Amino acid sequence: MRQLALTMLLLALTAIGGWAQDDHQNGGDENTDTTAATNDQKTSVPLPPPPPVPYVIGIDDILHIAVWKEPDLTTTLPVRSDGMISLSLLNDVQAAGMTPMQLAAAITEKLKKYVANPNVTVLVTQTNSQRIYVLGEVLRTGPMSLLHNMTVLQALATAGFTQFANTKGIYVLRIESSEEKRFPFNYKRVIKGEAASENIFLQPGDTIVVP
Repeated sequence: MRQLALTMLLLALTAIGGWAQDDHQNGGDENTDTTAATNDQKTSVPLPPPPPVPYVIGIDDILHIAVWKEPDLTTTLPVRSDGMISLSLLNDVQAAGMTPMQLAAAITEKLKKYVANPNVTVLVTQTNSQRIYVLGEVLRTGPMSLLHNMTVLQALATAGFTQFANTKGIYVLRIESSEEKRFPFNYKRVIKGEAASENIFLQPGDTIVVP
């Protein structure tokens, strides 16, 4: 009888040890799953959008130069064909090819000879150097100011169509690496949402042709 009791006790202790080991393994699996989920969350975090590209001043742009507390030096003027602007005290200053912040810093440095602690702000009020062209059966042909992220559809909305326009045969001409490329644009399919890829972003110098 005593031997039977000892045997039963040993079996019970063995069973308890097995349960404890299984619980430990299950807990380890849960921790592993949690760690994997955490790592997945870390890797799935979207990357931040790229910083916006600063605007570069070009010929024919209209600039507003403001010098704080110096109204005689504050002016609005165009960028000449040689890329220069003319300012009081400074005469000609290179503007084309610079960002507004770079030009403001250059003017600030030059004005230090004449003004104590000059504070200069440069604003581009008209982006005339960024142009596209619209030709053919439209109501308003010729150059058009290129707005930020302007698409073909947006440009055509400004230009308008004549009653003879072939809206299925529109195309965009673009010069890339001295080669002319043609991008088709089917107006009717685009406005129906059937050819969204044809509604490309325009670049300076693009020509939209409406036959």
